[in-house]
Order: sequence, then C-alpha cells, then structure tokens
Amino acid sequence: MITIIKPGLLTSVQDLGRYGFQKYGVIASGVMDQLAYRISNLLVGNDENAATLEATLLGPTIKFHNDALISICGGDLSPSIDGQAVSNWRPVFVRGGSTLKFGPGKSGCRAYLAVAGGFSVPSVMNSKSTYLRAEIGGFFGRALKEGDQLTWGSPGKLSSSINDRLRKNVSENSFVESDWLASRDLIPDYANRPSIRVMEGREFDLFTKESQEIFFNEPFEVTSQSDRMGYRLKGPILTMEKAEEMISEAVGFGTIQVPSEGNPIVLLADRQTTGGYPKIGQIAFVDLTYLAQAKPGDRLRFSKVSLEEAQSLHLEQERRIKELRIGISLKYR
Repeated sequence: MITIIKPGLLTSVQDLGRYGFQKYGVIASGVMDQLAYRISNLLVGNDENAATLEATLLGPTIKFHNDALISICGGDLSPSIDGQAVSNWRPVFVRGGSTLKFGPGKSGCRAYLAVAGGFSVPSVMNSKSTYLRAEIGGFFGRALKEGDQLTWGSPGKLSSSINDRLRKNVSENSFVESDWLASRDLIPDYANRPSIRVMEGREFDLFTKESQEIFFNEPFEVTSQSDRMGYRLKGPILTMEKAEEMISEAVGFGTIQVPSEGNPIVLLADRQTTGGYPKIGQIAFVDLTYLAQAKPGDRLRFSKVSLEEAQSLHLEQERRIKELRIGISLKYR
C-alpha cells in the first residue's frame, strides 16, 4: 500500500483509455504519453494496460508501506527515494517504509509511476483511467490528494522474478535499481524536442497558401490555457481561403483544429468525441510522446510527413517495444 503525502500539481490514475463508448459521448481519456506509460509497465513485468500514476509538472510525495517493484518513465521530475536520486526508465525495488519524492522538472512534464501488479482501482467501462470532468474511473473519479491510500494487485510470474533478483542486492538501502534500462532507441530526448511530424488534415487545402507555409515553418507556443483536453497554441494566425460550414465529425489524439480566430488547438487524451473546426493536420502517432511532454511556454515546430511515412515510423516503434518485451521476458525467465 502507498499513502499520498503530497499530491503534486495533478496526479491521477490512468491506463490506455476508455474505448468503445465514444458513440455515447464518453471520451477515451487515458494517459497522455502512451510510450512512457507502456514502457513503465513492461519494466516491472505488467500487462501494458495496467493502471499507473500520471504526475504532471510537480510530482507527488508517496510513502510506501510495503516492499514494491516500481519504474518511473517519462519526463524527468527529479525523483528521489529517502533523499537519494533514483533513475528513470529502469526497474527499481523499493523497501517498505521508504518515501518517493519528486522535485524540479528537468525535462518533459509528465512522469509515470508503475508498480508490479498495477494499482487497484475499479474498472469503469472497461478502463481504470480517470475522467476528471465526469468524475468517473481512477481513484473516485478525481485527482489524488493528501492522505489517499492505494493498493496494487498481485504481481505476475515475470514481475516476481524481477523483484526477487533485485531484492537480493538491496542490503540496507531504501531501494536498488537494475543495472540495465530501456533501450536508448526507445527513450525520447524531451529536452531536445525535434520538429513534430504532422500529416495534412482533412481540410488542409482549404487554408490559404500562406497559412499552409506558416504552419510548417513557424513556431507555435503552448499557452497557459492548455490542459489534458487540448493544447491551445499561440503564433501566426492561420486563415482559410473562405469561410466554410463544417459538420462535426470524429477527432483523434493529435488532431489539430483551427477555430475562427486562427490559433490552432491540438486535441489530447481528454478530447471531445467530435469536432466541428477545420482540421489542418494530424500529428503522427510516434511523436505524440513529444507533444504530451510539452508544457506551457514551450514552442512547437511542425514538419510534414506522409501517411505512409507515419505508418512506417509507428511500425518501427512497435518493433522496438516488442524487442523490449521479449528481452525482459528472456532475461528473467
């Protein structure tokens, strides 16, 4: 069991999302950074959809009452256990009675804490994700607060093997890390964010030539009005050749809409189920991790990519994730 000593700015229970109910107006929700989240679960031997904690900008302080196998992935929020720095992107055995604390953000803005067995919260519509606005899922449908206590499920065979191997080396320390970590090819460099690759949206050709060129050549700033529903961007105004009446239609994670005032909005995990603004672009799936780790004040640049290129990049990323999954299972069989 853990107790939340300090909740941080926004810490919630999340998994991959609540799918199959958007036709009823229920949003997908789920984690913002799927890559970091999935890797955090793989590192502790969990199923990839096990419930984790998602911490934003200012992370929580957490007391562990029992021994646990954990991993922390995503943005570097300066995690430490009993005052000693702990690494991201690798399995960590934590002794019961220890305290995990997050500090200043060094890169990115969202960190994922996975525990072997996954956090135990009720499943709502086939998901344990927290939908904050509707107050469903997660831990009583809300962000965590001081005094909350969470438990986790029974670790599987692989988790137990990783746990037992690390426990042997803990000695008198509060924790022990593995001597290996996820492949460098899988770990994004949030501090040096590349240009985010974008496919042309359904209404791209309805924008003026100047706006099309600006979109792929000028930076846009993430504003303070951004949240898990969407990033509001500020930059050069994007305009259409002529006003068009749009019919609301399905939108996805990374859809870039442009309202009438000309400032783009990038839709995120808590996006609405449909949208009626013209869509100038769709962010490639592999670059959603960089998008999710952007914070207010960050500047984003977009570069054009074809659907075929985006699919190829996605398949390559999935291949590397599969290699990590197989590698861990072979190492601890």
